[in-house]
Amino acid sequence: MILTTHAVIGAAAASMVPEHPVLAFGVAFASHFAFDAIPHWHYPVASIIKDKKNPMNNDMVVGKHFIADVAVIGFDALLGIGISLAAFAYFLHVPYLLILIGALGGILPDPLQFVYWKFRRQPVKSLQRLHRLVHAKTDLDNRPLSGVTSQVCLILAAISVTALAMG
Repeated sequence: MILTTHAVIGAAAASMVPEHPVLAFGVAFASHFAFDAIPHWHYPVASIIKDKKNPMNNDMVVGKHFIADVAVIGFDALLGIGISLAAFAYFLHVPYLLILIGALGGILPDPLQFVYWKFRRQPVKSLQRLHRLVHAKTDLDNRPLSGVTSQVCLILAAISVTALAMG
């Protein structure tokens, strides 16, 4: 799942517990794993080297594609934070800090994969195992139109459910 989707879902999850920012972060963080279990699309990241026999051996190489990949990933994360701020702060009047807590909590498990790839130590090793365990076994990577459409629908659903829940 792309970071934009994780950010919006994380912000939506955090919005459900506005009086408890630590719990809001935890719920947003957990939402990442719950939604990664749904088959989804990923944009290509040229720096990632996949080991099909053992995904725990995947890596992200700091090489010629790395800066471009980091720029795309950064744009993806910022887009998700921007959409979250626009939807939840402007339309639903959720506090900015809570939105940021949720969006960052929803995004964080993916950057922690990079930490795992570079250090391969606890506690990120166990977190990576969990990430691999819950991640959808099938993906929509060969069907970008379906993949992007499904994530747009998830974003709209997260915003709509939050709006309904907030009255």
